[in-house]
Amino acid sequence: MHVPDGFFTVPMSLAAGVVAASGVAYCLRKARDELDDRMAPLAGLVAAFVFAVQMLNFPVGAGTSGHLIGGALAAILVGPYTGVLCIAVVVMVQALFFADGGLTALGINICLMGLVTVLTGYGVFRVVGKLAPRNRTGVVVASFAGAMVSVPMSALLFTGLYAIGGTSSIDPVTVAAAMGGVHVVIGLGEGAITALTVSTVLAVRPDLVYGARSLARPAMLRTASGEMVPVRPAAGGHRAAPRLRPFLLGGVAAAVVLAGLVSFYASANPDGLERVATDLGFLDQAQDHPLDNSAFADYSVKGVDDERLSTGLAGALGVAISLGVGGGVAWALRRRARRRSAAEPLTPES
Repeated sequence: MHVPDGFFTVPMSLAAGVVAASGVAYCLRKARDELDDRMAPLAGLVAAFVFAVQMLNFPVGAGTSGHLIGGALAAILVGPYTGVLCIAVVVMVQALFFADGGLTALGINICLMGLVTVLTGYGVFRVVGKLAPRNRTGVVVASFAGAMVSVPMSALLFTGLYAIGGTSSIDPVTVAAAMGGVHVVIGLGEGAITALTVSTVLAVRPDLVYGARSLARPAMLRTASGEMVPVRPAAGGHRAAPRLRPFLLGGVAAAVVLAGLVSFYASANPDGLERVATDLGFLDQAQDHPLDNSAFADYSVKGVDDERLSTGLAGALGVAISLGVGGGVAWALRRRARRRSAAEPLTPES
């Protein structure tokens, strides 16, 4: 779904850039209410994990592949506003370091892979979550549904934008049918990966899944009169929260393995957008990336002749950059929220 330079006119690219910048700015402000001392480092891990899994193209038939977009997954794990920031970090790292996704199309890619997938994916997740059983199975089912729907919705938005500001005259109905058809299948893969990831985190650290916070209930104790009251820690004591560092280290290790080792075996077939552009004849509108000759373009390291090692090093580097930038942004927002809370005057009731 990475749109290259040349697919859209300059006015459309500028308009999408304004929308993307406004959306990211709004999310920067609202994410401060989502982030706490646990979610801030987790945001960096989510960005790194999404980067890694996006390198794993999976076949979807007819010589076409797909990969995780990750908007719904990020929103479910760390919240919708923080989720948009995670995907925006990944898209920018891919464009600036690996020449993946156009520079003039950066705003379009953030809109398609960040804003739209989070909005639709998390929205569907919330709706299905209210209908599904209020347990972990219900959260996993809702995760699958939200992620699955988010991909074809992103593809349909691409079609709408292309009909308005594309550089080729292609029948929008034809583009919509082609994009929608292949991305419905890719959406099934997106849903499966998202459900598996959310299920795994729920099994290990359910307290770290933003979308499952409604399942958390305090321990209850039945009194002699039959009344149920929450259990409170003894005076001067408290129940120690599980340590976060082992989970983070394990998540980073998994991301490095996926990007540095498993990615070499990903499908080499063109993704859904590239396949549709080829079949419908507008792929030749794509322009060369300005950073095509950079040190890490096309997820390889210049000067390293071994293809497997080159891909692995580039993948590990991308994980590190995404982790650092995503975590850095989250920590900066968390520190700012702390200063704002400390500066607020105390009310008489407090």
